[in-house]
Amino acid sequence: MPPVSIQPPPTPLPDERGWFGPYGGQFVPETLMPALAELEQAYRHALADPDFWAELDDLFTHYVGRPTPITYARRLSQHLGGAQIYLKREDLAHSGAHKINNALGQALLVRRMGKRRIVAETGAGQHGVATATAAALLGIECVVYMGTVDMARQRPNVFRMQLLGTEVRGVDSGSKTLKDAINEAIRDWVTNVETTHYLLGSALGPHPYPMMVRDFQRVIGVEARRQMLEQTGRLPDTIVACVGGGSNAIGIFHPFLEDKEVRLIGVEAGGRGIASGEHAARFADPQRARLGVLHGTRSFVMQDEDGQIALTHSISAGLDYASVGPEHAYLRDIGRTEYTYCTDEQALAGFKALCEFEGIIPALESAHAVGYVLTLAPTLPEDHIILINLSGRGDKDLDTVLKATRSASLP
Repeated sequence: MPPVSIQPPPTPLPDERGWFGPYGGQFVPETLMPALAELEQAYRHALADPDFWAELDDLFTHYVGRPTPITYARRLSQHLGGAQIYLKREDLAHSGAHKINNALGQALLVRRMGKRRIVAETGAGQHGVATATAAALLGIECVVYMGTVDMARQRPNVFRMQLLGTEVRGVDSGSKTLKDAINEAIRDWVTNVETTHYLLGSALGPHPYPMMVRDFQRVIGVEARRQMLEQTGRLPDTIVACVGGGSNAIGIFHPFLEDKEVRLIGVEAGGRGIASGEHAARFADPQRARLGVLHGTRSFVMQDEDGQIALTHSISAGLDYASVGPEHAYLRDIGRTEYTYCTDEQALAGFKALCEFEGIIPALESAHAVGYVLTLAPTLPEDHIILINLSGRGDKDLDTVLKATRSASLP
């Protein structure tokens, strides 16, 4: 397959101040405003520089292994009946997930800005591994913050980061998960802003991060669009992706936004059910998810009765986050995307089904998208095509799945 152009075209959103309608912006301490301005300027220059994108494309091709393939899930489709299911295989990218796309893009910007150090946050560990990978490749000092709860359930990824030369700092505050890791990474950035770049992993945070992460992840959808036309002769009818902060979903959705006939569905973490309050399904719980500001951006945020950030839960460390990227909120408002949720139990069913019918072990994040499709596909005609963004592989989740299936008396 000849190379595709990964240099993003001009887009109207966000606007020059970083807003997607009423969502986005820059809500950070004054000490960080110069760093954000420097980052935006560096990215704007890179955006218009074909040499920057040529270097990134070379890394994608010869280091990451792009384009990642699309796999027809023949046996799963036959088992479910109804729609034909295809998988965009980001689990086959180097380091095991889509996170490497953004990590390499931002690491090249770090080099352009002359910074010597990277800090990052991670939940499931895949962004941490991707950042550690990019830092090792380019010879940049790297520190990753990770909640101690996530460190316990993602031990293989902690070891991988350490092997790559990155220092992993455990975070014991709050829920000891992704939200708290982001808090500590931002504190570090504020303290060391002259020498340090914060390599944010999802399509959230203050402007220009949501725009920048989206642009680096668009390669997923750019490839998928071309691959589906070549393999099936047409575009998919429905695209499904899991949504935590939203980077893998916005990456595959964005190149299809103008194709109005393509339905775009984001799947949030339903945890133990919406009624339980133990979930991270922001769009499904208007009682607790209200407009607010978290980690520098305005979007929907899970809050308690006093307006404090509410605790969230998901079997998946990567979806266990109290807010959602501002562009997702905007696209939902205008009716271009829709959002649903998948419970822990349904995600485990998706995990098990993909293992048994296709020989593919997905990340628990991706298993939420698969779990939703288990109920969606049988309701659709046989000529309907569903494309799932399989955002990562599940090696990191085997301990979690083993414990959960034992407790549920599953094989």
